[in-house]
Amino acid sequence: MNTIIIAVIIVSVIGLIAGLGLSIASKVFAVPVDEKAEAIRECLPGANCGACGYSGCDGYAAALSKGETTDTALCAPGGNDTAKAIGEITGLAAGEIKPMAAVVLCQGHNVNAEVKLEYQGVKSCKMATQIFGGPKECIYGCLGYGDCVAVCEYEAISICDGIARINPYMCKACKMCVKTCPKGLIEMMPLEETKAAVLCKNHDKGAITRKECKAGCIGCMKCVKACEAEAVKIVNFCASVDYEKCTGCGKCHEVCPVGAIDLVTLIKA
Repeated sequence: MNTIIIAVIIVSVIGLIAGLGLSIASKVFAVPVDEKAEAIRECLPGANCGACGYSGCDGYAAALSKGETTDTALCAPGGNDTAKAIGEITGLAAGEIKPMAAVVLCQGHNVNAEVKLEYQGVKSCKMATQIFGGPKECIYGCLGYGDCVAVCEYEAISICDGIARINPYMCKACKMCVKTCPKGLIEMMPLEETKAAVLCKNHDKGAITRKECKAGCIGCMKCVKACEAEAVKIVNFCASVDYEKCTGCGKCHEVCPVGAIDLVTLIKA
């Protein structure tokens, strides 16, 4: 018999045996499919941001399917529509997601912030922070190199005059920027409500802060005294606002001598 034909037969037999082996193995070692988890996963937006507290969309779907959580309102990017869809699949009550958006608490742009050195390294906030806290005099302020821009899948963040700014119309409250900012300058604020926000995180004493940034909080306590709702407090020479207590009256904004407090109204389109 022709050696070529023999070789073809041998290869075909080997292929047949290997195919049968793989087929049997796929049956023996098959992982059971959690159809409920897959159905839930289809409802989720796929951001895998971890805002739900799980490893990602797959982790949250699996937890709901296994009964490890009954909270259907953990997916901020998906919103209430996703919570309702999950409730229909699981039979659980559809929770309500309070709409939020991220805000950068800093006004240290190119005009307000003083510069102490010329940074020529990798254009990354995380990397620049390693060099004396960054090129700006204020070591707490936004560096504007766009680490938050890089992680935002919704193109909601841009760099304006040297600092990051977030468009609430496009923000999905995934908190990826919150996790990424090395300065901890990004916080979540409620949508469609007027709240006072301290646009500063500087914890130096007032005299030092004045030299670092024109709009930095100097911890003067005027805002604390003006707030009738007791929503404002000073922690380490910097004011902060409890958004749950804040009524949006604007009195703290009116008395702030450096303009570090502003009234913020975030509206979703």
